[in-house]
Amino acid sequence: MKKYLKEIIIFTLQVLIFYILPLFAGPTDIMGLVLLLIFSVFLSSVLLGAISGNIVKYFYPLAVAILFIPSVFIYYNSSAFVHSLWYFVVSVTGMTLGTGIYYLSRLFIKLVSKEKEL
Repeated sequence: MKKYLKEIIIFTLQVLIFYILPLFAGPTDIMGLVLLLIFSVFLSSVLLGAISGNIVKYFYPLAVAILFIPSVFIYYNSSAFVHSLWYFVVSVTGMTLGTGIYYLSRLFIKLVSKEKEL
């Protein structure tokens, strides 16, 4: 459980964003809400990719896409199903970027530690 604490915290924040944030949006604010949700999915994916070294992080894009589907029935109409694909693509992009940051930072740390040894 402690091993996956970072992933659980970020996933819980994503759940709150998908299900609590639409409660505060008015009927005219829907496009801004969609952009805010896409931006939050991207940032949380980058964050998860950058701080997590666990293999479970690669399931995050699929989990985000599936997590959005019940909110379609709660807040939106059936035309919002396509947004689930958007969230998947944005999450994969963010996860790729974050994983790249993770591996580059690990490489940088190794280079700095080798330099200190010399």
